[in-house]
Amino acid sequence: MTSVTWAQVLAWRMRRQYIEPPGDVSAVDIARRLAGVQAQVASAAELAVAVRQETPRPGGVASAVLDDRTLVKTWAMRGTLHLLPADEVAAYLVLCAAVRNWEKATWQRTFGATPADLEAIAGAAAEALAGGGALTREELTTAVVEETGSRHLAEVLGSGWGTLLKPLAWWGVLCYGPPQGTRVTFTAPEHWLPAWKGLPPVEEAARTVIHAYLGAHGPATPEMFDNWLMRKGNRKKDVKGWFDAAADGLSTVEVEGVPMHVLEEHLDELLDTAPATSVRLLGAFDQYVLGAGTNALYLIPVERRSEVSRTGGWISPVVLHEGRVAGVWEAKDGNPAVTAFEDIPAEPLQAERERLGRLLA
Repeated sequence: MTSVTWAQVLAWRMRRQYIEPPGDVSAVDIARRLAGVQAQVASAAELAVAVRQETPRPGGVASAVLDDRTLVKTWAMRGTLHLLPADEVAAYLVLCAAVRNWEKATWQRTFGATPADLEAIAGAAAEALAGGGALTREELTTAVVEETGSRHLAEVLGSGWGTLLKPLAWWGVLCYGPPQGTRVTFTAPEHWLPAWKGLPPVEEAARTVIHAYLGAHGPATPEMFDNWLMRKGNRKKDVKGWFDAAADGLSTVEVEGVPMHVLEEHLDELLDTAPATSVRLLGAFDQYVLGAGTNALYLIPVERRSEVSRTGGWISPVVLHEGRVAGVWEAKDGNPAVTAFEDIPAEPLQAERERLGRLLA
């Protein structure tokens, strides 16, 4: 079997993800290539796009979401908010919905809702959004409670965590709409997104999402894919079935002794990739880290994981050296202050700090 090293893989991923070098690409191009951009923190999503652009385009994310509607903000992988291409988002939602964690007794006890409650909430929300308008969280909660009589769920429905709204997003009932000042709104994707064509069959969705994931974060195993998708929350037989459905166009490569999937069209390019020597700074919650997962020992030293994956679910901004996480940074007085895990070449590090300083400004 053809073999590559992790150093080659990381260099290839950086090229595929417009990290080394940045590209002449739009926000939509980047979200498509990365299989989504995490948008739990809006400024982090904007920085994730900007660091990948040869010439950053201020306002490009907002324009794609609100004007062109070619990007959509909604709950997706791992139950977190993402920016996804409007013409592909439905495939991601189908696979996210397969986790069905609301059928578990522990989930029902924690949040006080049953699968029947969720079905009723979904029906009420769909009716409330049927006119094509957008409702604030408070307006949507009121409409759902009045229709279903589920007053005991009003607090959970109105929570900023969106626990009861995530399944509705995955079912294609709602997505984020245009904000009203500082308040978020929700709308129906069938009315909001010109590219919306409904939810595809699971086999079609699996091919779209798995190929997109491997195109940015491969080579990878099915377990690595499921960790990215839902923190290994899916049944193994389902994940295997998805990879079977996506098999056309896949090849296998050995990464330091472990067989992994890669797209056939990328295999030769991967084999020809030399290890990277560059220094790059990425922002918080960056897909380069999230695609691999913070438990990836080839990326993050185990003794430094707590500095990258911090309390409260915060993923730190990172310094990459040779493709590995070699430090973290934080903005101080508008400039990146670096905490290095190892010796990092001073000149390229300073150049990156200056580049990020311009973006932060």
